[in-house]
Amino acid sequence: MSQESTVHGELEAPAPDAAPAPDAAPATAGVPEPGAVTIVVPTFNESANVRQLLRLITESVPARLPCEVLFVDDSTDDTPDVVREAARDCPFPVTVLHREEAVGGLGGAVVEGIGAASSDWVVVMDGDCQHPPSLVPELVATGERAQAQLVVASRYIEGGSRAGLAGSYRVAVSRGATWLTKSLFPRRLHGISDPMSGFFAVRRSAVTADVLKPLGYKILLELAVRSRPRTVGEVPFVFRDRFAGESKSTVKEGLRFLRHLVGLRMESSPARMIAFGLIGLTGFVPNLLALWALTGAGLHYLPAEIVANQFGVAWNFLLIETLLFRERRRHRHWADRTARFALLANADLLLRLPLIALLVGRFGMAVLPATVLALVTTFVLRFAATEALVYLPRKGRTRKGRTAKSRTARRRSEESRTEESRTEESRTEESRTEESRTARSTV
Repeated sequence: MSQESTVHGELEAPAPDAAPAPDAAPATAGVPEPGAVTIVVPTFNESANVRQLLRLITESVPARLPCEVLFVDDSTDDTPDVVREAARDCPFPVTVLHREEAVGGLGGAVVEGIGAASSDWVVVMDGDCQHPPSLVPELVATGERAQAQLVVASRYIEGGSRAGLAGSYRVAVSRGATWLTKSLFPRRLHGISDPMSGFFAVRRSAVTADVLKPLGYKILLELAVRSRPRTVGEVPFVFRDRFAGESKSTVKEGLRFLRHLVGLRMESSPARMIAFGLIGLTGFVPNLLALWALTGAGLHYLPAEIVANQFGVAWNFLLIETLLFRERRRHRHWADRTARFALLANADLLLRLPLIALLVGRFGMAVLPATVLALVTTFVLRFAATEALVYLPRKGRTRKGRTAKSRTARRRSEESRTEESRTEESRTEESRTEESRTARSTV
């Protein structure tokens, strides 16, 4: 459940002769700019940074580019209240969308913010002031000039710097994560030198919300891999020191990132099939150990093989559930998945022997190549059957999920319009009251 509130500041832009902010980027002449941009800021306990961030945005963005700011908040402190209070001094609309349940972490907050944005261009930035707001107009202008769908603020191109990363450990982790992601997705991350950046501009029309499955705070990687923007641009930026508070980059977040990385890499069928085969190979270890123990205890080798096979099946099932189809487990109950997987795994054993006999007796193949061909055939069939019968969502549930998402989006849109209508009515009433007072005073 999310709670949304909008606070409108003064609508007039700063005076033309106002002094520019010290860190403001120079205006780009001759570059077409859209009418507005929505700045999405995902926050988790950033109350000490909110006023400074809004001050920096006020100094450098509205004079060059009409904007609105949307905070998508998962905080357990007073961050939403601080945002509402600070927004009163802002010359642009500021909205707070507080989520009671932090689904998908900060990445999930960004996706929800993009869905709620009213502008075609959406700029995503952190709430700790490490991303300079003065670069927002340049990101959008670069996207307009290059007709790009995504523009990334990069620390790793000429003019950029990672100076704000505290300590050699965080620098090494950042570099290692960047190298790993670019190695795993060389084509999809082509043209993106800094896939770990949390500062970027994206066209809202280029984001397909249904395909996004954010986990943790590295949402740019999720967008680039799943939405696959056709044209990408980059702008250098200097990563600053955090204004206040502590970094959210913990060991736990690092593990979530690695899990997310594995999930993204396993999206393609060839990658899943390779992983499925490797997991199947590891299943021989518990199978053989169980067979050795059972036959050593005096059990006949045939029933021992049947029982031992179940140890291998259980091992494979646990690894597949954890590493390969983690995101798809919600489509069926665990007991349903277990029963289906065990049935398919044991059917593989029953199918393999008749297939070998057919290849040898009917087609005259030697036993060894017939066995290899049977193993490959049953492996491919088992992978396809496991994916289709155990982990693919049922059609009815998919339709229900889409319907629920559609209803939620409509409800939030209606709530937002209602809140804006109330605010406008309040302003109108205040204006009428003021006019009445003025008239009485004149009389």
